[in-house]
Amino acid sequence: MIIDSYDKDTEAVISLKDFYGEKKTLIEKCLITFSESILDYLLEQFACQEIGKVNSCNGAMPIYKSEYKGQEFAFYLSRIGSAPASSQCVEVNWLTGANQFIMFGSCGSLDREKTFGKYIIPTEAYRGEAASYYHAAPSDYLTIPNHDKVEAFFKKVKAPYTKGKVWTTDVMLRETRGLVAKRKAEGCIAVEMELAGVQAACDFYGFELYPFLEPGDVLNESSYEVEGLPRANHDMQKLYLALQLLLEI
Repeated sequence: MIIDSYDKDTEAVISLKDFYGEKKTLIEKCLITFSESILDYLLEQFACQEIGKVNSCNGAMPIYKSEYKGQEFAFYLSRIGSAPASSQCVEVNWLTGANQFIMFGSCGSLDREKTFGKYIIPTEAYRGEAASYYHAAPSDYLTIPNHDKVEAFFKKVKAPYTKGKVWTTDVMLRETRGLVAKRKAEGCIAVEMELAGVQAACDFYGFELYPFLEPGDVLNESSYEVEGLPRANHDMQKLYLALQLLLEI
């Protein structure tokens, strides 16, 4: 069963050294974005340098370096879904040495009243995916260790936010009415596609992850509202929050 997949007692057969050679130490802090528009904006508005590539048979994903108010940082466009996003994060660490990641993206709201007009700081992630079970002992939820630090930052800059549990699933078309009701009953306020897997990988390898989300679409047991998703996906305001957070971690 998938819950038996966490093996901390034997070594992995495959190493990133097989693909990339020796591990590099180029930079410490890194932004993870899921928006091509945000990536393009950074490349157009900031002085950037390519410092590596995550390779795969369906295309290489560049990693860039830039600077914000004297702070160097890396950034890259993450693939969608728990397994690709968590693997990519680990590869970026190998290629650059980055071990502090700020991950910001969109999510679906499960509680319009609580989340409307606010960013979401996840405190726990329901593990409705597979990648996390290879990096952490089985459990229903995974704690997000740095949620208090992200919250302190949002308070400092007076950005609107709420916090709570989120549901990670990378099978969007099987977010059924019954599952939505279950997760809401457990206290989840949003659903997204990567956090449990990325957090589990970061915990396993000793990286620090600072995630926050912007709600766009709205799910409940009887309806789905997609209209807000494009704005949440590509909102530049959350980029500048991430850049400011770089200076605080």
